[in-house]
Amino acid sequence: MSNSNSTTTSQQPQPSAAAAAASDSSSTMFDPKQPSVPISYPITTLKDLESRSYFESFHYPFNKASVPIISQTGSASSLPNRGRVLVCHDMAGGYIDDKWVQGGTNSDAYAIWHWHLIDIFVYFSHSLVTLPPPSWTNTAHRHGVKVLGTFITEGDDGRAVCNELLSSKESAQLYAERLVELASELGFDGWLMNMEVTLDPGQIPNLKEFVNHLSLKMHSAVPESLVIWYDSVTIDGQLWWQNQLNKYNKPFFDICDGIFTNYTWEEDYPKLSAAVAGDRKFDVYMGIDVFGRNTYAGGQWNTNVALDVIRKDGVSAAIFAPGWVYETKQGPDFETAQNRWWGLVEKSWGILRKYPGVLPFYTNFDQGRGYHISVDGDKVSDASWCNLSSQGIQPLLEFVDSTANSIQVLVNLKEASYSGGGSITFKGSLEGDTNFEQRIFQGEFILSELPIHLIYSVKSDSSSSLGIVLEFTSTSNRRMSILLASQEMNHLSNKFDRVVITSEHKGNTPGWVIHQGTIEMNGYTLTEIRALCYRSHVPFNELSLKSRPYGHHSSVASTTDYFAVLGHLIVKNSAYRPNFPVSTSWLVDGEYINWKPGPRDSKILNVKISWKLKEGKSFVFPQYNVYVEKLSKQAHGNPSTTLDPVTEYLGVAHVNCFYVSDIQVPSSTSSLKFIVQVCGFDGTNQNLVESPYYQLEVKA
Repeated sequence: MSNSNSTTTSQQPQPSAAAAAASDSSSTMFDPKQPSVPISYPITTLKDLESRSYFESFHYPFNKASVPIISQTGSASSLPNRGRVLVCHDMAGGYIDDKWVQGGTNSDAYAIWHWHLIDIFVYFSHSLVTLPPPSWTNTAHRHGVKVLGTFITEGDDGRAVCNELLSSKESAQLYAERLVELASELGFDGWLMNMEVTLDPGQIPNLKEFVNHLSLKMHSAVPESLVIWYDSVTIDGQLWWQNQLNKYNKPFFDICDGIFTNYTWEEDYPKLSAAVAGDRKFDVYMGIDVFGRNTYAGGQWNTNVALDVIRKDGVSAAIFAPGWVYETKQGPDFETAQNRWWGLVEKSWGILRKYPGVLPFYTNFDQGRGYHISVDGDKVSDASWCNLSSQGIQPLLEFVDSTANSIQVLVNLKEASYSGGGSITFKGSLEGDTNFEQRIFQGEFILSELPIHLIYSVKSDSSSSLGIVLEFTSTSNRRMSILLASQEMNHLSNKFDRVVITSEHKGNTPGWVIHQGTIEMNGYTLTEIRALCYRSHVPFNELSLKSRPYGHHSSVASTTDYFAVLGHLIVKNSAYRPNFPVSTSWLVDGEYINWKPGPRDSKILNVKISWKLKEGKSFVFPQYNVYVEKLSKQAHGNPSTTLDPVTEYLGVAHVNCFYVSDIQVPSSTSSLKFIVQVCGFDGTNQNLVESPYYQLEVKA
């Protein structure tokens, strides 16, 4: 793009020095066919695109997105008939922390969690074919957002590419079909086409064939997919940015799904573009460079000024490089600055989308990065990490000044988590007879005759209580508000149409309490979920007898201090049961096994673990937790007996394979048992002793 972002960011150390060296895709040492820590990387030459060599890469199976995009109705998602927001991610050339498919080590890695304000996400770099890392596709799809890769030609190299690409109608079709295959196989939703070179007028017919063929084949291979044209080369071959839709670029607009205009537009350009587009005005995406380079209103903290103009004139917006907040280290910290910046977008355009209304609905508030990982309340790792594929459905928290409310509400990566690495913290001050409500989600969950179950986990101070409010609408537009809460909040019944007292039981880890409640709401639609904070009136000694959890600073809490953590939330109908196949239903295998000598007579192991269900069985699961047990022979007695093994967490897989890298195996270890824990869509996890596994004898 004409206003390319070349800013660089520092990186934390990655999985290992060997992995970093092996995974530098720009290095001549990198051989994608050789086993190494899986990474995402672009395709840089037409030769590699034509030869389909990417599909022969060791990294290919790891780069498949596993989360399909769904709409409110559960089908393939089409774009809404309104002004839309496209976000183009340009971050230091791309493939930074997000290139580590199985996760990196930088807890401060860039992330987006305001997906309710986005319709389309483009992953951009200056390589010929930019393939979105599956982590972005997975989390965007989970929130109902489409993901596009980028095809770009620029400079002298780009001109040479176009000479070959556009040499004939047949070559144009061939390369279009190669791009279609990549999107289809890797699970993303189309392409941004950025032909940023000067062309001969005689090449234009084949360029149009390239764009048209790509659009038709993409629509056939991936329903509701998109091909969007970037405003660069004109219909007569000139590299001449128009900054609007007009006669010089409309012929390309007419044969694809939209146009992303350059950033140097003037105030009347959105209106002029809408007039040219006619009934396709929402397919015009007016560019805004957040770095502010020659962009209308200067971008940065004035991005919303440009958004206001675009929305007023009835077209769509294309926000380029929102990572400006992160790269320029806007204060006071990334999370606060990010929430404030996206708050301006929401103030300008409002909430664009409600999350897909399909049950079971589950979230653990994980942001896809953090300082620890928990499974069912147990901390299984205290290492810093990042992996956007693990991002749970994000709450719709409004950005407010920290002094505006009595209770501060934030997604907290450092507080205890019930699942993954995040939770929502509610902290502040509440008087005895007051309460505080916070919107968490909006959706459209159409309910059947079956009852729905609500399950949520809480960790709190002794007298801080947390309930969940569900808002329903009937087909006749009757609204109902139902509170699910523990017994001591029953006196709030005058504020709600109904109060459902939850059953409570302790979690696996001290401090966590699991709440469960059941409601029958046939014919209603669940439209909103809120949290309700309230201080308990139950005497302290009664709370102690109930073994209520004691949380943050509970020993010194005053009578108004409030602290509670919401760990996870599930809404499902009573018929849903996670159906985990028995261990013997799986075929689990190891390949690319490589042993190396390690320190103190230990060994270092690299191995790819793969698993699949046996013939005739078909189940889909959102993720798999991978563990290892190092089985050791006893020093004395029967050499066939083993000590009780320790189960070590290795990571999470979102496809049916996981690469174990540089694991140290002590000399006393006789065999390794790799356990693949299957995870359900409602957040439940298969019991480890019932999970499939692969056992590897240690090489003598």
